[in-house]
Amino acid sequence: MTDDDLRPPPDRAPRPVHSERLRVPVWWWVALAAGTAIALALAVVVGAPWWMWILVVIAPALLAWLFVTVGRERIEVESDGQGGGTLYAGRARLPFDAISRSAVVPATAKQAAMGRQLDPEAFVVHRGYIPTMVIVVLDDPLDPTPYWLISTRDPEGLAAALPDNQYS
Repeated sequence: MTDDDLRPPPDRAPRPVHSERLRVPVWWWVALAAGTAIALALAVVVGAPWWMWILVVIAPALLAWLFVTVGRERIEVESDGQGGGTLYAGRARLPFDAISRSAVVPATAKQAAMGRQLDPEAFVVHRGYIPTMVIVVLDDPLDPTPYWLISTRDPEGLAAALPDNQYS
């Protein structure tokens, strides 16, 4: 068996139809830079002791690391153009045949979806700084997960990339 035998036919090769990274807002970076500049200026003017210089350097570095780590999450949809495909949310993947339907969760309904109505067995990829979400209802009797709830900046685009979507 060769590698060519394992590859899907060229017309059924999955192609990305939706892709986004859930990066933190730009203003967070601007606030971090401004806060760091102010802290550095104060440390110079006051003649800060050595331990304060460590805080002025380490705190912004840790916050920058946190911003990069939190913003690393990816949401992707690959489709073969013939009804098959896969939804990727972070490290999790969901084949199209397990999806029953999907719907947009507008910013006005996000609090309810993430509050009392949230099923404890749901799979959630949530970023509080992103106002909209998509709910993907599963149709897999072997999976106890009833649905996926995914933060996205382009809910209509993500829902349109999924099979049998119904907008709410």
